[in-house]
Amino acid sequence: MITGKQRAYLRKMAHQLEPIFQIGKEGVTDAFIDGLNKALTKREIVKVHILETAMLDTRDTCNYVAERLGAEPVQAIGNKFIIYRKSDEEKYRKIELPRK
Repeated sequence: MITGKQRAYLRKMAHQLEPIFQIGKEGVTDAFIDGLNKALTKREIVKVHILETAMLDTRDTCNYVAERLGAEPVQAIGNKFIIYRKSDEEKYRKIELPRK
């Protein structure tokens, strides 16, 4: 569980990121989860865009995806959301969160 201060720090970092994944009309698939899992391992923080054709609630989708991946939801706003998970592999750890 991350604190509000850590969440704000991650939001600041993710502001400049472009979404690297999109959720379309098929919704959240196993292939999407697998790809996002690999991306989180290498990047630690990922921004996702939900297309209007998906007809999904951003916050609910963010929480569902984060739960499936063992990640932390950082922000869900508009049709984009951000999730964070500390990388399992030492060589990919780039983000140093503020202390609790």
